[in-house]
Amino acid sequence: MAGLTRRVVLLGTGAVLGGLGFRAVSPELPGLAGVAPLAAPPAEGHLNDASGLSDTPIFKHITLSDESDEALVAALRAELKAAAAEGRAVNIGAARHSMGGQAIPRDGHAITCASDYLDPDTAAGTYRVRAGVRWASVIAQLDAQGFSPKVMQSNNDFGVASTYSVNAHGWAVPHGPMGATVRSVDMVMPDGTLLTASRSENPDLFGAAMGGYGLIGLITSLVVEMVPNQRLTPTFTELPATDFAAAFMAAVADPAVSMAYGRLNVDRGRFFQDGLLVAYRAAADQSDLPTASGSGFISKVSRQIFRAQLGNERVKRWRWGVETDVGPAIAGDATRNSLFNEPVITLDDRDPRRTDILHEYFVSPDALADFTKACTDAIPASYQELLNVTLRYVAADPTSMLSYAPVPRIAAVLLFSQEMTARAEADMARLTRDLIDRVLALGGSYYLPYRPHASQAQFTQAYPQAQAFVGLKRQLDPQLLLRNGLWDTYLGVI
Repeated sequence: MAGLTRRVVLLGTGAVLGGLGFRAVSPELPGLAGVAPLAAPPAEGHLNDASGLSDTPIFKHITLSDESDEALVAALRAELKAAAAEGRAVNIGAARHSMGGQAIPRDGHAITCASDYLDPDTAAGTYRVRAGVRWASVIAQLDAQGFSPKVMQSNNDFGVASTYSVNAHGWAVPHGPMGATVRSVDMVMPDGTLLTASRSENPDLFGAAMGGYGLIGLITSLVVEMVPNQRLTPTFTELPATDFAAAFMAAVADPAVSMAYGRLNVDRGRFFQDGLLVAYRAAADQSDLPTASGSGFISKVSRQIFRAQLGNERVKRWRWGVETDVGPAIAGDATRNSLFNEPVITLDDRDPRRTDILHEYFVSPDALADFTKACTDAIPASYQELLNVTLRYVAADPTSMLSYAPVPRIAAVLLFSQEMTARAEADMARLTRDLIDRVLALGGSYYLPYRPHASQAQFTQAYPQAQAFVGLKRQLDPQLLLRNGLWDTYLGVI
């Protein structure tokens, strides 16, 4: 059952902590309910992202594949020099799974890095990767050495440098964002200088680049922590949502628990009233660990159930029963690497008239009950279809300038299926601002890689160090060469 069990139980976890695949609306497809489609396939000279709603003109798009360190640095310096002469923006990326143009330089030089370079140091418990390395490659290479990423996003499609740049977290506990496991990064700065940043060397640049969305420097390599791979055994606890936070924090505090997450029931008859806590502990037998696998057939079946929830409360109720009754009954052990090794495409929406949109909110554990009440008030009254909620723990992050977790918080990842229409987009923007207001009132924050629907006031309240970030960025990059949708929408006006 290694690598299969979790997908039977979760029925969609692969879709809840990262952008999903691009789905554009063809011009001939009518909008739902007579409303015209919002998006169309990107034209030549344009880039889009996972939302399908961020069609952006660019000047050029190049891919740098399997470059040596020296060749990669030289190529990035050349692009910076050319862009500076032309007065254009530069952005570097890998998968571009964000949802609001955070990885797209308008009218600029878009650089995609692709690499499989990984150099493990088993004595130090670290590995070095070059820009463009995806987590799938990291898992495969570390698995052969008996190791596993200490923290990574829940899916294997994303680039390691991109995960650091968006300050993403995972569901390994009791850790903070993946950046907390990064020892150092090498970056080409806007002026072409190559430097190393860590907590002891250029610490201000390290903290700005962690969650800095590529606006500080172009990352060429990272040194990241790893841990031994393990066979893990899951336990399942069904409980009222009001009791979830206390149970979750107790699991996080248990040194035997190495991975944990939660679920909430999204059936509107029991909306956010029921919870499920899943925790993984090391199995007694750690011999002969199997090669990391994905979920294969099980996830294909899970996708059918997951997508059948759309507009069908009966299926949502049935899915909750599968997660809480059937899943635990058939659950077995799985290796840490197999649990990580899943692409987002597994549960991708293939309806060209809809797109999957993520929200993520961070609240202190003692505010989780108030957060669920806020969602109960706001979401059912909207036009949006909520398909999934996953709860994760995030330890305090004192390093990133744009930290969403200055204190320990519970992350709530919400997955909506949205029509690709102007009507639905307007409703989603309204709902997002409503939820952000409610979360800010609870002392929480929201995540930046998704649709840019927050107001400027909401952004600056959630990220109080944004002004300091902008000041450092302007000092390092007076020509503002490194720009993207996040800068254009929020930071550039500070």
